[in-house]
Amino acid sequence: MNLFEDALERYLGAERLRVIQGVRVGIAGAGGLGSNVAFNLVRSGFRHLTICDFDKVEASNLNRQFYFSDQIGQPKVLALQANLLRINAAIAVAPREVRVTAENAGALFAGCAVVVEAFDQAPAKRMLAEAYARSGVFYVSASGLAGWGNADAIVTRKVHETFTLIGDGVTAAGPGTPPCSPRVNVAAAKQADAVLAWVLRG
Repeated sequence: MNLFEDALERYLGAERLRVIQGVRVGIAGAGGLGSNVAFNLVRSGFRHLTICDFDKVEASNLNRQFYFSDQIGQPKVLALQANLLRINAAIAVAPREVRVTAENAGALFAGCAVVVEAFDQAPAKRMLAEAYARSGVFYVSASGLAGWGNADAIVTRKVHETFTLIGDGVTAAGPGTPPCSPRVNVAAAKQADAVLAWVLRG
């Protein structure tokens, strides 16, 4: 325990915090969704994260992702690890600088009780859903969160007991609907909240 966790314990209680700290969460993608899911989970008391992404931080990421201008060019997973450690130095992040595929997804997230899908592209989303949507692992995905306005359309849908889907299901990034921080962060916060609620339900 440290000062951050001592303060968090006053909100959550010792038993809830102990449960949260015992769960490993896998995050597939460290961009707009993944980086913001990660900081929300760390601020909620999660200590054990496996984060996978092959990309590097670019200037175009800074409008919505949990990175800073002096991190441009760094691998996202390493930059994100550094940023998360500034919130809680007691966390154990396993950064994996790798593209998640159908062949390696199982090995990358072995030991994770939760897997969060945080990809940009539909084929990658489908691939991970095929691997985890009925795996018994709690799986949280997102679809439809680009543009601006009508943030209330980004909703949480329970597909089944271990599969939750976040988003409006419609608004993909493209001409006229760029990825912007407010709606991306709403979706990421809802993904993190779904994980927290599932863990605390036991």
